[in-house]
Amino acid sequence: MPETNFDLFIVGGGINGAGIAADAAGRGLSVALCEMNDLASATSSNSSKLIHGGLRYLEHYEFGLVKKALNEREVLLKVAPHIVTPLRFQMPHRPHLRPAWLIRIGLFLYDHLGKREALSGSHGVKYDTSSPLKSEITKGFEYADCWVDDARLVIINALSAQKNGAKIYDRRKCINAKRKNGVWEITLQKAGSTETETVTARGLVNAAGPWVSSFIETKLERKAPYSIRMIKGSHIVVPKLYEQDNAFIMQNEDQRIVFAIPYRNDYTLIGTTDEEFTGNPSEVSISQDETDYILSVANQHFKEQLSNEDIVWSYSGVRPLLEDESSDPSAVTRDYTLHVEDEAGKAPLLSVFGGKITTYRQLALSCMDDLKDYYPNMGKEWTHSSSLPGGDLNTSLQGYAELLQSKYRFLNKKLAYRYANSYGTLCETFLKGANSIEALGQSFSNDLYQVEVDYLVKHEWAYSSQDILWRRTKLGLEFSNEMTTQLDQYLAKQGLVAA
Repeated sequence: MPETNFDLFIVGGGINGAGIAADAAGRGLSVALCEMNDLASATSSNSSKLIHGGLRYLEHYEFGLVKKALNEREVLLKVAPHIVTPLRFQMPHRPHLRPAWLIRIGLFLYDHLGKREALSGSHGVKYDTSSPLKSEITKGFEYADCWVDDARLVIINALSAQKNGAKIYDRRKCINAKRKNGVWEITLQKAGSTETETVTARGLVNAAGPWVSSFIETKLERKAPYSIRMIKGSHIVVPKLYEQDNAFIMQNEDQRIVFAIPYRNDYTLIGTTDEEFTGNPSEVSISQDETDYILSVANQHFKEQLSNEDIVWSYSGVRPLLEDESSDPSAVTRDYTLHVEDEAGKAPLLSVFGGKITTYRQLALSCMDDLKDYYPNMGKEWTHSSSLPGGDLNTSLQGYAELLQSKYRFLNKKLAYRYANSYGTLCETFLKGANSIEALGQSFSNDLYQVEVDYLVKHEWAYSSQDILWRRTKLGLEFSNEMTTQLDQYLAKQGLVAA
């Protein structure tokens, strides 16, 4: 019989839910997680894809949050070096910004608030005629943060949880949860079906992101302890705007920040916005006002002028931020609050309000700390020093890509790097035994081969071309409708079902 009685049941398959599941399972608890759609299908795959301290949070005096986030950069660079990589940021200085001396003080703080081992410090930069920026922008500043493949960070945390015994119920919606005799009785419904199943757990974690409050009110039928503000953040992707490999951080006259970030070699990712959102977080999309705003900020900075016609893709996500009564969406705290309540000392309910992808591991640690009295036998903290799945490279990312090429001589440089950067050592699960490109099976175009697709379905909960192209591999921009249809036909024909 499958295991249906757990120590801890987690609702929500975004970064917070997956991170909590990984941490708890690694401490010896029996854990299950349910996600109503695909893992990372909402906020966690629609971020700015940065692991950063949050330079602009210094303006709102959130020193504690910035310090915590800066320290996490270093930890994540060590435990997930395949998908978390250093990225230099340049901040062009324009007349409406604070004086240069004040920005230098802010960057000094940013350099020294948290520990910094792998990343180098900040310095000034001068721009000449070769700069992609407008000629009137002659100076700026440079500092370090990190890039992350956001959806893959969720997947490898789910894999870590599973490796330690957790059960991942993907595409299962929690339709009801009630306390009964000191335990939670949880009813799950399979997507696209009326089929339900019931599991029990000693504790319940609500990590439903934008749905955190509505989950409490509609599924648990009680009043939510906090309100959240749903803040929409949108991004656009355009053909590569400049050749440099650094990102730019551009502060507009309204004090809001827009990033321009190198994306997948041939593109530039530009965003984000901060706009109040009401409605269903599953149906969020960029507005024309947001598009105009992003284009305007980019056009104020870069020589190359952009228009709507240059946009090859856009995406939007809803950040579920804790309501702190701030009048400015940009100033709403990005920190998290955890709320625990129980019934006579049993069946705790822990709800997660707020948070950001950079501090997901710290959030999980806080959850375990808040739950320790209910699970006195749980193990100690461990996630700070243990590689996430695929992260045991034992060399640099580039070094591992070169190792793959020497081991599998049929791999070209670009494909070897993509495998290294997406999967780390996990790619050898599907490369094992291959001695030619033909051995990788059917080609779906753009170096996506059958063995990778089969691996994603069997081991990483992928079902559709959307899961594979937009969340697992980030190849969606390179695939035409015809290519996507071919992939869907293969998936349907094989009748592949995730493990």
